[in-house]
Amino acid sequence: MQLLKDRILKDGIVKPGNILKVDSFLNHQMDITLINEIGKEFKRRFADCPITKILTIEASGIGIACIAAQYFDVPVIFAKKAQSLNLDGEMYCSKVESFTHKKVYDVILSKKFLGPEDHVLLIDDFLANGCALLGLIDIVKESGATLEGAGIVIEKGFQNGGQKIRDMGVRLESLAIVDSMTDDSLTFRD
Repeated sequence: MQLLKDRILKDGIVKPGNILKVDSFLNHQMDITLINEIGKEFKRRFADCPITKILTIEASGIGIACIAAQYFDVPVIFAKKAQSLNLDGEMYCSKVESFTHKKVYDVILSKKFLGPEDHVLLIDDFLANGCALLGLIDIVKESGATLEGAGIVIEKGFQNGGQKIRDMGVRLESLAIVDSMTDDSLTFRD
C-alpha cells in the first residue's frame, strides 16, 4: 500500500533494536484519514471471506480494527492484557510476549464473544516475531471459530514472525513489509 509506505518514510523513526516508531500517525496519535484507507484496503484484500468478527489485542490494534470493521459491518473484539473486575464468566487465555515491551502477558477474551459459528479476521498494527498473532490464533482455535486470515499494517519482514504465520497456512496480508532498517534508511518488499 503505497500511501502507507510513503507515510512511514516521511514520519517513521528508526530506533536502536529494530524499533520502528510510527506513533505520530498510527499507534499513539492516529491519522484517521490514513487509517480509513487502511480499513478499506483490508476489506478489499479479504472481500472473499465471510468475516463475522474482527479480533485484535489491546491496545494499538483496537483503533485500526474498529475502522476496518465498519467496512466489514462486523463487531470488533479484543483480547485484554489484564484481568479486571468487570470481566466475568469463562475466558479464553493465551500467553503473548511483546517485542517492544519485552514482557509476557496473559491475554484473555470472554467466551461469550467468540464461538464455533464465527469467521475471524485478525488485525494488528505490527508483526515482528509473531507472538501476538500466535496468541490470537490460539484463542481462535480454542473457540472453534474459523480463522479466515490476518491483516497486518506493518510487517518486519527481516524478523521471523511473518514466515512462522505463513508456514502455519494462515492467510497473512501485510500492507507494508519492511525488508531492512538502519538508522538512516528503510527498504520495503514489493
